[in-house]
Amino acid sequence: MPTERVILTAEDIRRALSRIAHEILEHNKGASHLLLVGILTRGVPLARRLAQKIAQVEGVEVPVGSLDISLYRDDIALRHPLPVGVTSIPVDVTGRICVLVDDVLFTGRSVRAAMDALTDLGRPRAIQLAVLVDRGHRELPIRADYVGRNIPTSLREEVQVRLEEVDGWDGVVLIRPEEGRT
Repeated sequence: MPTERVILTAEDIRRALSRIAHEILEHNKGASHLLLVGILTRGVPLARRLAQKIAQVEGVEVPVGSLDISLYRDDIALRHPLPVGVTSIPVDVTGRICVLVDDVLFTGRSVRAAMDALTDLGRPRAIQLAVLVDRGHRELPIRADYVGRNIPTSLREEVQVRLEEVDGWDGVVLIRPEEGRT
Protein backbone atom coordinates (compact mmCIF):
# COMPACT_ATOMS: atom_id res chain seq x y z
CA MET A 1 0.00 0.00 0.00
CA PRO A 2 1.40 3.44 -0.85
CA THR A 3 2.39 5.67 2.05
CA GLU A 4 1.38 9.30 2.35
CA ARG A 5 3.27 11.91 4.30
CA VAL A 6 2.23 15.53 4.76
CA ILE A 7 5.19 17.64 3.69
CA LEU A 8 3.53 21.07 3.80
CA THR A 9 0.84 22.10 6.26
CA ALA A 10 -1.82 24.75 5.77
CA GLU A 11 0.43 27.22 7.59
CA ASP A 12 3.39 26.32 5.34
CA ILE A 13 1.21 26.99 2.27
CA ARG A 14 0.04 30.31 3.70
CA ARG A 15 3.62 31.44 4.36
CA ALA A 16 4.83 30.29 0.93
CA LEU A 17 2.04 32.18 -0.86
CA SER A 18 2.73 35.28 1.20
CA ARG A 19 6.42 35.15 0.21
CA ILE A 20 5.56 34.53 -3.47
CA ALA A 21 3.16 37.52 -3.47
CA HIS A 22 5.91 39.77 -2.10
CA GLU A 23 8.43 38.42 -4.63
CA ILE A 24 6.01 39.07 -7.51
CA LEU A 25 5.52 42.65 -6.33
CA GLU A 26 9.24 43.25 -5.84
CA HIS A 27 10.24 41.75 -9.18
CA ASN A 28 7.59 43.68 -11.10
CA LYS A 29 7.94 46.92 -9.11
CA GLY A 30 4.32 46.83 -8.00
CA ALA A 31 1.07 45.40 -9.24
CA SER A 32 0.31 47.55 -12.27
CA HIS A 33 -0.03 45.53 -15.48
CA LEU A 34 -0.21 42.23 -13.55
CA LEU A 35 -2.61 39.45 -14.45
CA LEU A 36 -2.62 36.24 -12.44
CA VAL A 37 -3.71 33.20 -14.46
CA GLY A 38 -4.41 29.97 -12.61
CA ILE A 39 -3.99 26.70 -14.49
CA LEU A 40 -7.00 24.49 -13.86
CA THR A 41 -7.63 22.99 -11.37
CA ARG A 42 -5.61 23.90 -8.30
CA GLY A 43 -3.75 26.81 -9.89
CA VAL A 44 -6.97 28.85 -9.88
CA PRO A 45 -7.52 28.98 -6.10
CA LEU A 46 -3.78 29.56 -5.62
CA ALA A 47 -3.95 32.53 -8.04
CA ARG A 48 -6.95 33.92 -6.14
CA ARG A 49 -5.09 33.61 -2.84
CA LEU A 50 -2.06 35.39 -4.32
CA ALA A 51 -4.32 38.19 -5.58
CA GLN A 52 -5.77 38.59 -2.07
CA LYS A 53 -2.29 38.81 -0.56
CA ILE A 54 -1.19 41.34 -3.18
CA ALA A 55 -4.31 43.41 -2.47
CA GLN A 56 -3.47 43.39 1.26
CA VAL A 57 0.05 44.65 0.58
CA GLU A 58 -0.51 47.04 -2.35
CA GLY A 59 -4.17 47.94 -1.98
CA VAL A 60 -4.62 47.03 -5.66
CA GLU A 61 -7.02 44.47 -7.08
CA VAL A 62 -5.09 42.25 -9.49
CA PRO A 63 -7.26 40.51 -12.09
CA VAL A 64 -7.34 36.71 -11.85
CA GLY A 65 -8.17 34.36 -14.70
CA SER A 66 -8.45 30.61 -15.15
CA LEU A 67 -6.87 28.67 -17.98
CA ASP A 68 -7.87 25.25 -19.27
CA ILE A 69 -4.93 23.61 -21.03
CA SER A 70 -6.61 20.27 -21.86
CA LEU A 71 -6.61 20.76 -25.63
CA TYR A 72 -3.04 22.14 -25.65
CA ARG A 73 -1.39 19.15 -23.96
CA ASP A 74 1.04 17.11 -26.03
CA ASP A 75 -0.22 13.89 -24.44
CA ILE A 76 -3.89 14.42 -25.27
CA ALA A 77 -4.01 11.22 -27.36
CA LEU A 78 -2.45 9.20 -24.53
CA ARG A 79 -4.86 10.29 -21.78
CA HIS A 80 -8.44 9.48 -21.02
CA PRO A 81 -10.62 12.33 -22.23
CA LEU A 82 -11.15 14.84 -19.45
CA PRO A 83 -14.04 17.26 -19.35
CA VAL A 84 -12.95 20.55 -20.84
CA GLY A 85 -12.88 23.30 -18.24
CA VAL A 86 -13.53 26.97 -18.63
CA THR A 87 -10.90 29.46 -19.67
CA SER A 88 -11.92 32.79 -18.23
CA ILE A 89 -9.57 35.75 -18.52
CA PRO A 90 -11.19 38.98 -17.27
CA VAL A 91 -8.90 41.38 -19.18
CA ASP A 92 -6.96 41.45 -22.43
CA VAL A 93 -3.60 39.68 -21.98
CA THR A 94 -1.89 41.90 -24.55
CA GLY A 95 0.71 44.11 -22.89
CA ARG A 96 0.16 42.52 -19.46
CA ILE A 97 2.65 40.77 -17.23
CA CYS A 98 0.92 37.40 -16.97
CA VAL A 99 1.87 35.25 -14.01
CA LEU A 100 0.87 31.64 -14.63
CA VAL A 101 0.06 29.94 -11.34
CA ASP A 102 0.12 26.17 -10.83
CA ASP A 103 0.31 23.81 -7.90
CA VAL A 104 3.19 21.50 -8.91
CA LEU A 105 5.95 21.92 -11.48
CA PHE A 106 7.20 18.54 -12.66
CA THR A 107 8.11 17.88 -16.31
CA GLY A 108 7.22 21.35 -17.59
CA ARG A 109 4.74 20.03 -20.16
CA SER A 110 1.69 21.61 -18.50
CA VAL A 111 3.45 24.97 -18.40
CA ARG A 112 4.35 24.71 -22.09
CA ALA A 113 0.70 23.97 -22.86
CA ALA A 114 -0.38 26.92 -20.69
CA MET A 115 1.96 29.29 -22.52
CA ASP A 116 0.52 28.13 -25.85
CA ALA A 117 -3.05 28.61 -24.58
CA LEU A 118 -2.25 32.04 -23.17
CA THR A 119 -0.54 33.34 -26.30
CA ASP A 120 -3.55 32.25 -28.35
CA LEU A 121 -5.44 34.91 -26.38
CA GLY A 122 -3.02 37.75 -27.12
CA ARG A 123 0.57 38.89 -26.75
CA PRO A 124 1.57 39.37 -23.11
CA ARG A 125 4.45 41.72 -22.33
CA ALA A 126 5.92 38.90 -20.24
CA ILE A 127 4.93 35.49 -18.95
CA GLN A 128 6.16 34.47 -15.51
CA LEU A 129 5.55 31.27 -13.56
CA ALA A 130 4.64 30.83 -9.90
CA VAL A 131 4.30 27.34 -8.42
CA LEU A 132 3.64 26.13 -4.92
CA VAL A 133 5.91 23.07 -5.34
CA ASP A 134 8.79 22.38 -7.71
CA ARG A 135 9.62 18.68 -7.61
CA GLY A 136 12.24 18.62 -10.37
CA HIS A 137 12.50 16.11 -13.24
CA ARG A 138 12.06 18.61 -16.07
CA GLU A 139 11.64 17.28 -19.61
CA LEU A 140 11.51 20.78 -21.13
CA PRO A 141 13.72 23.82 -20.49
CA ILE A 142 11.23 25.51 -18.14
CA ARG A 143 11.82 26.95 -14.69
CA ALA A 144 9.60 28.78 -12.25
CA ASP A 145 10.19 32.44 -11.40
CA TYR A 146 8.54 32.02 -8.00
CA VAL A 147 8.60 28.78 -5.99
CA GLY A 148 6.91 28.08 -2.69
CA ARG A 149 9.04 25.02 -1.93
CA ASN A 150 11.50 22.85 -3.82
CA ILE A 151 10.82 19.22 -2.95
CA PRO A 152 13.23 16.75 -4.56
CA THR A 153 11.41 13.53 -5.40
CA SER A 154 12.03 10.28 -7.18
CA LEU A 155 10.17 9.61 -10.41
CA ARG A 156 8.15 6.95 -8.60
CA GLU A 157 6.88 9.36 -5.95
CA GLU A 158 3.92 11.66 -6.39
CA VAL A 159 3.27 15.10 -4.94
CA GLN A 160 -0.36 16.04 -4.37
CA VAL A 161 -1.46 19.52 -3.39
CA ARG A 162 -4.71 19.62 -1.48
CA LEU A 163 -6.58 22.90 -1.21
CA GLU A 164 -9.59 23.86 0.88
CA GLU A 165 -11.46 25.15 -2.18
CA VAL A 166 -11.12 21.84 -4.04
CA ASP A 167 -10.32 19.13 -1.49
CA GLY A 168 -11.69 20.44 1.80
CA TRP A 169 -8.30 20.98 3.47
CA ASP A 170 -4.90 22.54 2.81
CA GLY A 171 -1.73 20.49 2.66
CA VAL A 172 0.86 18.96 0.38
CA VAL A 173 1.29 15.22 0.49
CA LEU A 174 4.17 13.07 -0.73
CA ILE A 175 2.96 9.65 -1.86
CA ARG A 176 5.53 6.87 -1.99
CA PRO A 177 4.73 3.61 -3.76
CA GLU A 178 4.67 0.39 -1.83
CA GLU A 179 8.18 -0.93 -1.19
CA GLY A 180 9.25 -3.65 -3.58
CA ARG A 181 6.82 -2.48 -6.27
CA THR A 182 7.93 -1.04 -9.58
